Amino acid sequence: MEIGGKVVLITGASSGIGAATAQAMAARGACVALLARTRAALDSVAHSITQRGGTARVYAADAADPEAVELAARRITAEMGTPDILINSAGAGRWLFTEETEPEEAFSMMAAPYFAAFFVTRAFLPAMLARGSGHIVNINSPIARIPWPGASGYAGARGALQAFTDALRADLYRTGLRVTSIVAGEVHTPYFTHNPGVLERAPKIARLLIPALEPEQVAHAILRAIERNQRQVVLPFMLQFFYALNTLAPRLVEWLATVSGHQHNRRAG
Repeated sequence: MEIGGKVVLITGASSGIGAATAQAMAARGACVALLARTRAALDSVAHSITQRGGTARVYAADAADPEAVELAARRITAEMGTPDILINSAGAGRWLFTEETEPEEAFSMMAAPYFAAFFVTRAFLPAMLARGSGHIVNINSPIARIPWPGASGYAGARGALQAFTDALRADLYRTGLRVTSIVAGEVHTPYFTHNPGVLERAPKIARLLIPALEPEQVAHAILRAIERNQRQVVLPFMLQFFYALNTLAPRLVEWLATVSGHQHNRRAG
């Protein structure tokens, strides 16, 4: 799908991958709808886009709140039309062992990314189906396919998003709509600033062998995936290697992720 002239809705657009993708889409000539909870941050992203001659509108809403999503969807449709491209980038959640995770935080982790992606997609899907075209992109984490210790709730939420992505693709077979999964390793975003201690729980082998990315690199991969109608994109290259190895030798990858990951403190005696 060509990007220029298209209406693109991006959730989680206030920072990180979402904001970088919004900038990249606008630079290609897309009309960008920015959706996230924090209006001030969205206004800053929109101002940066319009200063460069792009088109962006701000919609402050909680993507995990179905009523807020429905209201935002009606506004977006009335002001910009049905999105041609929908990018679900909203996400949250700390890396914690199961017993460390309070029930409220478990609900929060499921809310974003999974429920946010589900509610936003559901809101626009009828009109996209009626039109017979569109592209949906879900941004995910490697833990959806390769779990590691010390992040069980987060893994569950990301696994739910992956299952939704796969099932959605099956739902939309022969409808003219495309679905892409983007899986990125560590990315330099505010997520790690807002969740101190998270990186210490990443498997050591991953931190040693898989280089961290900038949000702009992921944004470029998203644009290319849409233009090429790619089913799944995994980046960087070394993460692709581990994904391939996981297909061939899943027990080996599970062992590597587990033994090099964060461990419970063992009790003496």
